[in-house]
Amino acid sequence: MEPQTTAEAMLIAACGINCRSCMAWLRTRNRCNGCKATVGPKANHCSSCVIRNCPQLAASSKGLCFECNDFPCRRLRQLDKRYRLKYNENLIGNLQRIQHIGIDQFMAFQQLKWQCVHCGALLSVHRPNCQQCGKPRETAEG
Repeated sequence: MEPQTTAEAMLIAACGINCRSCMAWLRTRNRCNGCKATVGPKANHCSSCVIRNCPQLAASSKGLCFECNDFPCRRLRQLDKRYRLKYNENLIGNLQRIQHIGIDQFMAFQQLKWQCVHCGALLSVHRPNCQQCGKPRETAEG
């Protein structure tokens, strides 16, 4: 699989969340630069995240949990369960998809997935409605 070097690819957090779909990245004031950003503001939950700060991730080439021998670890499984229940987002599935199709294809899919079909604005995984037009979150994937 290709090294993760593009700016877009850097917006995939170690746990499989697309930072572009996070409310901290979408907000206009004190906008988070993403979990992997080394400079600029970062959401408190990202700065203190045990997955993001995992010592095994520091040794990996892409900084994604699937590179770990413990994948999926207990912490990732807990976060995945919460995101599946609250937001209908499968983090472990995202990581497996990256592993299978590569980061570039995954990012192309994510661009469509998180774009409002009504107004074209970016959607948030954390909100049921589009922040731009207010319509229920409905994506190209359904």
